[in-house]
Amino acid sequence: MRRQGKSFHFADTRGDLAEVLTDHQLASLGDAFINFVYSLALSNRRGEPSGAKVKGRALAEALKKAGLREHMPSRTTRHMLADAAEALAVYAWLHHYVTLGETVAILEENDDLVESLAQLLVTAKNRIKF
Repeated sequence: MRRQGKSFHFADTRGDLAEVLTDHQLASLGDAFINFVYSLALSNRRGEPSGAKVKGRALAEALKKAGLREHMPSRTTRHMLADAAEALAVYAWLHHYVTLGETVAILEENDDLVESLAQLLVTAKNRIKF
């Protein structure tokens, strides 16, 4: 479900899912993106502004739960799995496969953060076309 809109010139299309998951620059931006959308989701739930950081352990677990571990190199640390989750989420947003509002809504749907993140990653994976 590709949406119309301006793309970011630094976010060139990648060749395949593995290339997205192992992109360290995307992961760096994805870290800020995930923390921002999670903070928005918490703020909506609580009814007041809240800031939060998503732990790498939750991101790594979500990536596994989403069935994306198989797209990573065999020797992969938990930190690398977390980076992969961040890279995929921000890639999907940058290329208009998910909206900011939709991302926040997915994270708001479930009190279980790992489950919510896994749902976000599955949504992104299913919409991205290479």
